[in-house]
Amino acid sequence: MIPYGKQTIDKKDIDEVIKTLKSDYLTTGPKVKAYEEVLAEKLNFKYVVAVSNGTAALHLASKVLLHQGDKVITTPNSFLATSNSILYQKAKPIFVDIAKNGLIDLDLVENELKNNPKIKALYLVTFSGLPFDDKKLRYLKDKYNVKILLDNAHYFGEDSGICDIATYSFHPVKHITTFEGGAIGTNDKKIYKKLLMLRNHGMIKDNSMYPWEYKMVDLGYNYRLSDVACALGLSQLKKIDKFLEKRKQIVKYYHKNLSKKVKPLYPYNKNSSYHLFVVKYPFKSLDEKAEFFIKMKEKGIALQYHYIPINQQPYYIKKGYFKKFKNMQEYYLQAFSLPIYPSLSKKEQNFIIKTLEEML
Repeated sequence: MIPYGKQTIDKKDIDEVIKTLKSDYLTTGPKVKAYEEVLAEKLNFKYVVAVSNGTAALHLASKVLLHQGDKVITTPNSFLATSNSILYQKAKPIFVDIAKNGLIDLDLVENELKNNPKIKALYLVTFSGLPFDDKKLRYLKDKYNVKILLDNAHYFGEDSGICDIATYSFHPVKHITTFEGGAIGTNDKKIYKKLLMLRNHGMIKDNSMYPWEYKMVDLGYNYRLSDVACALGLSQLKKIDKFLEKRKQIVKYYHKNLSKKVKPLYPYNKNSSYHLFVVKYPFKSLDEKAEFFIKMKEKGIALQYHYIPINQQPYYIKKGYFKKFKNMQEYYLQAFSLPIYPSLSKKEQNFIIKTLEEML
């Protein structure tokens, strides 16, 4: 079975994990700090905090950025964790339709900002790995005085310095993996210090009276990432440029050889880190699309779809968020994700392309 995504692990990764397993530190130790420092350099942040997964990253970021009752613009085209993290803080997500490239439509975002001056933040998802227009983001941030969180679970690249916080995921299907794992990037030292404290039960060390003393100053969580996980992450980071280049090579091959029956979600973009390669086909119904998925799986290709509109999930409907957006509905009907990961062979790519042509 060819999956839509998978990790790429080699002997060097395994050796680094084994070496750490034999060391004195398994949980929080020197590998965590080393991993955070290398990540910060790669992503162009002053500070990075490694956490247990991408959802934990969003949760802590929301704990820092939001207050109860805050209104936050976000996209229906993401995994549940993006908007769930807003609800964790008892804030209110405001869903806005997507553009044709799968990203939230920034023109519609501005319309919402004009009509609702109480909006405090934008939670934007770099869907599939495609970055936003930096000039437009800077304009929105400055004109409307909003905080910006970039959910970069799909994106790996240098930050432009516009966002207040960016969050990352290192699940096995992402660009690099730490088994599970996530991270938060920021250039604000005050935010960084608070994230460190919230990651570890809301505790700070205070040795002013006794050498064993610690104090809980806020309600935090156990969202730490282990030394073993960070050992794998450090090894994976050494290969990130190669991983990203291989993804782009696969995308170029798809663009060149795919049947005209399927259309890539957007033209080839060298700035995309291509966590996903999404294409569209004019299915007549979701039932027809489901039948196609089943037939592809019978041939040994596990397609995937990203994502069911968040605001059409049962919990969100119950909370009053249901709305059908024109572009999101079209996207939901037509889009699907083809397999893409660094170890996907040319033979497998050709098989996928050939099978697609036959099935469609």
